[in-house]
Amino acid sequence: MPTERFLKQRAVKIAVDGHYTLPNRYDPKGRLRTFTCRTTRISPYRMLVDVPVLGKVGDRLTSYFREFGKLDGHISDTKPGRFLLELDVSHAMREKLSNKLTWLEGKLKDRKIVDKRWHPRVVPARPYSTVTLADGSIHECSVIDMSMSGAAVCAQIQPPIGTPLAVGACVGRVVRYFADGFAIRFVEMQHQYNLDRFVLRQGAGGEGGGRFP
Repeated sequence: MPTERFLKQRAVKIAVDGHYTLPNRYDPKGRLRTFTCRTTRISPYRMLVDVPVLGKVGDRLTSYFREFGKLDGHISDTKPGRFLLELDVSHAMREKLSNKLTWLEGKLKDRKIVDKRWHPRVVPARPYSTVTLADGSIHECSVIDMSMSGAAVCAQIQPPIGTPLAVGACVGRVVRYFADGFAIRFVEMQHQYNLDRFVLRQGAGGEGGGRFP
């Protein structure tokens, strides 16, 4: 479907952070690369997604969104910095997505409901970083979003709530889980302009996280 046609259909205009994998995009270790993304418009059948790396029309991919979980689909149209994703999901999942969108749309209209995170979130264009645990082990991760007070990451591990760790060079603790990862609250507030430098890392050989609290 062309993007222009989708823009005329009934859908919810909402920004939801997530990440996705594209076919034939591998890291140096031969694993599928993960890219962060953000929705701009969603219906139970398709979504318009802002992305740092475009695929090709017809590419099948897997995406993960904190509000919706895992969503499979294929690209039906591309524009600079975004693509239209046709959702290949079951009828039950489509019903669940429809109910979720109805709830989110109502939440957007209710001015009494505010975001629990006080500081604005930043979705990095290159989300690669590392999680360093107190025992010195280092694990690669993808930063879904980050702010001056914390970050949301996706990794192969899921440390218990309260676990001290470092994302890049920023020390914090795990405070909650969500569908595709976990959230970390930093011990010290970070300056917004230093987030890329301190939170993001390339590969497992990045700088350590300093002392843990």
